[in-house]
Amino acid sequence: MPPIELGPVRAIGAIDARLARKAGSQSERHVEAERPSEPAVVRSEALDPGAAPVDAERVSEIRKAIESGSYPIVPTRIADAMIAAGLLLRSGK
Repeated sequence: MPPIELGPVRAIGAIDARLARKAGSQSERHVEAERPSEPAVVRSEALDPGAAPVDAERVSEIRKAIESGSYPIVPTRIADAMIAAGLLLRSGK
């Protein structure tokens, strides 16, 4: 069986933004002309979840406790919570 040649190997990293912009600018001109004036998908108000239920006072208390160093960090409780969250995601409940 002959060996498989892959060619030069490049390091994995971020793309060069200049090349992406240059390549994308040509196709964007065609896409803008084809876009309809109205959105293709109309969102329902019934599916809007609204604002997230966040207790701002509790968040500020926790932040102050962390900054002052008085917030109790118990690694076993953190680990247990992470394991429980993973189990809940797998079970679908």
